[in-house]
Amino acid sequence: MKIITFLGKYLDQPRLISKFSCALPPIITIGAGTIVLKDTYKEDISKRKKKFIQNGLTMFGAVASSLIAPKITAKLFKTAPMFVGIKELEKRNTFLVDNYIKNNKLDKKIETILHKAKTNVLGIREIKILSTNLNKDEGKKLMQNLIPEPEEINSREIFSEIGRLSVFGLIPVLGGIIGGISGDKFSGENYREKIPNKIKEGAYQYLANIFLCNIGAGCALGILEKSKIKSKSARALGMITGIVLTGVVGGSAIANFISKKVINKCFKQSNKCEKERKPEPLDICLHSDDIATVAVMSGLKWIEPALPILYSISGYRAGIGYRGKQH
Repeated sequence: MKIITFLGKYLDQPRLISKFSCALPPIITIGAGTIVLKDTYKEDISKRKKKFIQNGLTMFGAVASSLIAPKITAKLFKTAPMFVGIKELEKRNTFLVDNYIKNNKLDKKIETILHKAKTNVLGIREIKILSTNLNKDEGKKLMQNLIPEPEEINSREIFSEIGRLSVFGLIPVLGGIIGGISGDKFSGENYREKIPNKIKEGAYQYLANIFLCNIGAGCALGILEKSKIKSKSARALGMITGIVLTGVVGGSAIANFISKKVINKCFKQSNKCEKERKPEPLDICLHSDDIATVAVMSGLKWIEPALPILYSISGYRAGIGYRGKQH
């Protein structure tokens, strides 16, 4: 189990998180562009321009909104920025390490690793060496400052965190829908006819794959907190159970019910020709963001920078109005 602890510390290094966060925009942009080009070239030559406009604007809406979502949620919920800048980290770590070395006699090996921590990401073995040797109060405080321990949220903070993650997930879905409508309009499609399917798919993606899963995880965490269960494995298992019950099992049914009873009525559509949206393999894969939710609620910071990738997929599917394999 020790190796898992050191691996967790390795992944939670602020410098590593900051590097990943900085690399995310080009990674997600290249991936999104590849998907758009691939789908474009599948079409007949005569339809490629239209397809490119439709999918390009849909993808732009989903990806751009997913990248801006962390900043919006940070302002709305008055939380700290998702990551600290590289230069700021270097300045802070240099001060901490120099001050510690000045006041303590250290082995040459330990001192070398500490100097590395000023400007570089430490390896798992190096973290293990520091964690094993810096076991006095001052050394533990230094390690806590260099690699903060996961901050587990308590029952008072649960609903705020559910709200933050739910708004985070909603923004890319809305962005995808707006991008999809724009793509249809600028490509000459009768975009009004396609709006209901986009809203239905957006409701499905948001309720089944994001919101209700967050509710399930949060409620389970609240029950565990009230029961005074502190085990991290028990908390994680409880949250996953909550996700399965509310999102995976109930989310699809609730989303389909809303499509029939609310969205169809708003757009004056008949329920007779309505085909229920059933979970598909990609939908199940999208529940990997629920594992990310569990990790974020458990205080692991390294997961959160990956959320825009997962949520932008939901946004894109909403924007193209995907309603099952027949589409």
